[in-house]
Formats: sequence, C-alpha cells, structure tokens
Amino acid sequence: MNIEKIILKKIELKMKHPFRTKRGSLTARPLIIVEAHDRSGLTGYGEVTAFPEPFYTYETTDTAWHILKDFLIPLFAENPLSHPGQFQEIAASVQGHPMAKAGLEGAVWDLYAKQKETSLSSLIGGTRKMVQAGAVLSLSDHLEEDITELQMEGFERYKLKIIKGKEQEMIESVRAASPDLPIMIDGNGQYDETDMENLTALDRYGLLMIEQPFRSGDFHLHQQLQKRMQTSICLDESVTSYQDAVQAVGLGSCRIINVKISRVGGLAAAKEIHDFCAASGVPVWCGGMVESGISKAHNLALASLPNFTIPGDLSGSTRYFEADIVKPPLKVQKGALPVPQGHGIGIEVDEEKLAEVTQQSSTHTLS
Repeated sequence: MNIEKIILKKIELKMKHPFRTKRGSLTARPLIIVEAHDRSGLTGYGEVTAFPEPFYTYETTDTAWHILKDFLIPLFAENPLSHPGQFQEIAASVQGHPMAKAGLEGAVWDLYAKQKETSLSSLIGGTRKMVQAGAVLSLSDHLEEDITELQMEGFERYKLKIIKGKEQEMIESVRAASPDLPIMIDGNGQYDETDMENLTALDRYGLLMIEQPFRSGDFHLHQQLQKRMQTSICLDESVTSYQDAVQAVGLGSCRIINVKISRVGGLAAAKEIHDFCAASGVPVWCGGMVESGISKAHNLALASLPNFTIPGDLSGSTRYFEADIVKPPLKVQKGALPVPQGHGIGIEVDEEKLAEVTQQSSTHTLS
C-alpha cells in the first residue's frame, strides 16, 4: 500500500448544545483524527471516537493516543500491509483498545479505496445509495411539535433514552403525543435481574426493540429476558467483537445487534459481524458516537451493506457541532443520508478547519 507516514491529530469540536454524560456535560468534543499518507500524495482519514472519560467503555482519548503512538503505529510500521483486511491480525497482539484500532484501520481503508479509485462503500460490497437515519426523542413541553417536525423530515425510527423507574411514564408521554409512532427504547445497561418483571411488562407497548437493558457482557440476563419477551432485545455495548456477536446470537440473547465500527475494533470486524448476522437472520443497524463527518462517512459506507435494514443513529454534520471538518457538510434528506460515492470515504476534509481545531499532532514516518 506504500504508506509513508501516519499523523495523529487531537482535535476539539465545539458542541451546539452540551452533551450530557454520567459524569457531567461536554461543551466540546475531543477526537483523534488519524491520517495515513502514501508517497503519491493521497491521504486516508480515520477517527478515534473515545470520550475523555471512561463512561462508555474503558478507553479514553488519552489512552487511545498512548496506544496508537507507543504500540499500534510501531507494530504497523514493522508489518507492511498490502490490504486493510490484514490489519486485524497484525493488531491482535495488542489486547483490547478497539477504538484506537478502529481509528488507525479506518485511515488505511480510506487510503486503500482512494488508491483503487473506488468508493469505500463499493469496496466492501455496499448496495445502498441512501441509508435511513433514526431520530432521538427528548421529552419536553413541545414533544408533539417535535415529533410532527421529525415526521415531516422523513424519520422512520425513533429512539427514547429512558430513565430507570420512569420508563412507562416516558413511553406513555410519547404515545399520547403520537399513538402509532415506531419507537424503541435504550436502557444503557442500567437494569439488573431485579428489574426483569418490570421490563417484561413493557411488551404491551409494542416497541421496535429494547436496546442494552443490562450491563455490558451479561449475555445470560439478556437471554433470560428475551425468552420472556415478544419485544426484540438489541445488544450494543455487549458486542465488542465478532466472537461476541456469535455468542449473543447462539445463546439467544438478542434478535437485533447495533454495530459500531469503533466499538468492535474497525470496519473489517464490523463487516464480519454484518455477514454473520445476515447469514443468521439477525438484522443490524449502525450506531453513532457523537463523531465528526469523517467517522460519519465511514458509518455510511458500513450502513450501505444489505443487512443494515433498520434505520441507524446517523446524523448530519450540523446535528451536534457548530462546524464540522468536512465539506460540503453531510445533510439528512427526507430522513436519510446519501452514501458518498467519491473515492475512499467520498468526502473532502476541510483542511483549514481541521488545522484550526487541532490542539496536538504527532507524525510517524514508516518508510
């Protein structure tokens, strides 16, 4: 692939509205942009979507920076690639750290597709030119107006992040505003085995799915709940690898899987999960991580694969940030996003804006 150098850039994108976490609010989103440069002047872009604190997974922006600089890039330099699909095997000697791996692998995939003069979507077997986006609902005094506006924009799936103990009240508030709205709820792993009866009672609402009710990795409780419910259970944080997906499906712990490139260690692993789920009759959808347009473009390529039949957590460039680092900005059109058809991830990085938001950089020459 003739990769000459890897450049890491720590950036911060200003949020339009504070992003609330279990530890507080973020007014700026830190990210790591990974650039893979070849000798001909082409550049591939990847993105590390870890948060500054370990509330979603154990990875953080700082740990990813460390792992990339001190382990993955040196390992990468010692093992030249001819295809991005080889990256997983080379990186396997570094245990864990899927978000760091996904950022570096993403840059390699983008560069490879550009070298082959094809879109990343086409390279991995994507079939869709448009992918449906799902909306997230927040309860407010103007909920009915919000729903009407989202419906006019063409959204076909609505996610409600629920609070333990208030789930029925929250669902009924949405039903009162729009009785036939297709909604799912996200449990964010806040339940335990004492909540089994209360969760089972949610069957009567006819939800699209319940996402990750129990903690990450607890396939047993998810299996027990799925046995008792007609509503489909969807796993998110529990599936961090292809092997996790095989285990979850084999045990009957879920009927749907949310696939996030960064959570499973890269595009190759995400595609493996997609292919396995397609063969097993398990639909998948693409999750988001409050990321820039670079990561969104990678997500759109993934979501163009045929088994991504459920609208994902995909959004335009203006959803979270005052200004994105890609141009033109990605825009939702009638509830869907177009899959970029240019070479690689198919979008242009705004180098001027990228330089403006870069706080730290590190260059690593490979050859």
